[in-house]
This record gives sequence, C-alpha cells and structure tokens, in this order.
Amino acid sequence: MGRHFLYLKESKRLMKYKRILLKLSGEALMGDKEFGLDNKQLKAFAEEIKMVVATGVQVSIVIGGGNIFRGLKGASEGMDRVQADYMGMLATVINGLALQSALESINVHTRLQSAIEMDQIAEPFIRRRAIRHLQKGRVVIFSAGTGNPYFTTDTGATLRAVEMEADVILKGTRVDGIYSADPEKDSAATKFDNISFDEVFKRGLTVMDMTAVTLSSENKLPIVVFNMNIPGNLLRLVNGENIGTRVTN
Repeated sequence: MGRHFLYLKESKRLMKYKRILLKLSGEALMGDKEFGLDNKQLKAFAEEIKMVVATGVQVSIVIGGGNIFRGLKGASEGMDRVQADYMGMLATVINGLALQSALESINVHTRLQSAIEMDQIAEPFIRRRAIRHLQKGRVVIFSAGTGNPYFTTDTGATLRAVEMEADVILKGTRVDGIYSADPEKDSAATKFDNISFDEVFKRGLTVMDMTAVTLSSENKLPIVVFNMNIPGNLLRLVNGENIGTRVTN
C-alpha cells in the first residue's frame, strides 16, 4: 500500500497530460463473455481509472455500445438505419450507467451526461457544466454519441474531446498499438510507435473511423492507441511512458 502511494505521489509530479478523453469499445466491457457486461471487467477498468484520477488528471470517457447493439449491423439486416443508430446510442447509455456504478462503488465521483435527454438517469450534455465537473475532479462519462444517427462513437468521442479541450484521446483496445496489418491475422505485421495522420490516411489504417481521424487532425488533437487490458497501462501512459502508438500531425 505504501509503495503504491509513493508511485501515485510521484505520478502527480510526472503526469504528461492534464485532461484526457478515454475511448473504450463496448466489446471491451464483455470480458470473456460473448454478449453484454462482465462485472469483473468493469471493476478492473474502474480501478485503472481510479489510479489516474488520483494523480490529478482530469478524466472523461466515451464508451461504444457494440456489446449490446450495433446500429450498422442492425441496418445491414434490414432495419431502418436511423432507428438502428438510435438503438445503438441507447446501448452506450447502458454501458455508461454500468461504468458509473463500478466507479462510484470504489468512491470515484462521476457524472453521466447524455446527448439524448433522459433526465431520470443522466444529465443532458452541457459543455460548460462538463468542464466544471472535470475541474472539480469528477469523471465525466459521455453517452449517446453525438445524439445524431450516421455518426459513430469514435466521432462522438473526438467531438467531445475537442469540446473539452482535452490534451489527447486515449483509445483503449485489446492490441498494443497500430500495426501495418491486423496482427491477429498477419504474423508479419509491424507495429508503429509514432505515425502521422497523413500516413494513417495514405495507408488506410484502422485507428478510428475517418470522420473521427479527420476531426482530430484538423484540431491538432493527438490519439494514442494502447492495450487497456494490461494492468497499469493507462497510468503509465498518462505519466509519459512510450506505450502504444501515438498519432499526431
């Protein structure tokens, strides 16, 4: 416990970022399950986030909804695209509520904001209020994407990061960065430590969707893709360690 306290104390001095936006996929919350939510995985992520909050870094979060419902899949199966996308947005609210519960169970103060008004369970998204929450040390979870169909949660995350004036978007995945090809399918794939937005466009690499990547590039907002499933990675990353792949102009 004493050693952990000393590390957090040192982290406050060394932290690289003042304000971050963490982007998680809905699938990341499934753990070993094939669908839905894994409480063990939620608790593990909550502990990782708590360590970062303890350093004084301001944390906002966007979670996808693919573990429950994915709008594009529904549309591909004949569902109206707009209706399907709204269903996907509601799935992100469920995930936001689940992570909020996991965080508050370990005494991390949070606020859940939704781009679709649902006053009984979440605040409406209000930029100035969200910034004030961050300044007070609360974790702000943004749900329901942008509130509009045809936009992914990647784009929603980038939009919120720009609005919050975040220093970086940290995209937590199950791989340790961006590769020249899918490392799970191609053993010859090579990992990039740093890469430019221009190179991402030229190579057609899957970092986030192109709308999100373009928005990040235009606003000079770096993206770091890293493995969120390795304990301590998030804390080491905000402390400036070279983890994952950094995308910049």
